[in-house]
Amino acid sequence: MPSEAQPKATTAPAVSSHDRILHAAKQLFARRGYENTSTVAIARLAGTSESQLMKHFGSKEGLLEAIFERGWRDLHLHIRRVQELPLAAVKLRGLFDLFVKGLNADPELKELMLLEGRRIRKEGNMILMTSGFIDFVRVLDGVMEELRAAGKLRPGIHPQAMRSAMVGMFEGLLRDQLLAQRVNYPAAYSTDDISALFDQALACFLTDEAMREAQRR
Repeated sequence: MPSEAQPKATTAPAVSSHDRILHAAKQLFARRGYENTSTVAIARLAGTSESQLMKHFGSKEGLLEAIFERGWRDLHLHIRRVQELPLAAVKLRGLFDLFVKGLNADPELKELMLLEGRRIRKEGNMILMTSGFIDFVRVLDGVMEELRAAGKLRPGIHPQAMRSAMVGMFEGLLRDQLLAQRVNYPAAYSTDDISALFDQALACFLTDEAMREAQRR
């Protein structure tokens, strides 16, 4: 009898040096902290040279920015789906749910965004202000403007002030929750507690009709 054909061996696609460096930096920045991680250590873990790191990213700060941009790029794939929802209040609720779930799904990115993103570097730039983050802010502002135009914000609420308040609240809650895990900071609340607090905050900004819409998610 003829022998059965043997399955062909498959090999995983090669990972580019660019992506290896990005992955190594993300690991080391999250584990050791940005300041305590050298470009030499990143290149060594990535199995490449420091000159290749500089060729792709220009500097350690450029590498951190690229990590944030990659994270926001992945989140924006889901953000576009949320933007297709019919009601502005549901979009708003969905965007913040997505923000929390996206960060919780990537603990290394979460740690970097919350603990490293707002620090002022030697060039004086706040690295988290990447194009991906600014695009997210623009999406939020667009939803806030939809709510304002439909008369679904309470009187006296400035849409951008509302956006800053909500983003700041979320960042603070998630950062303290992370510190509780790392250094026993007193922040013993869960993701469900954050969601409940968000609903309470929304009720301060939205009309009763808009709140009913938001809760249909």
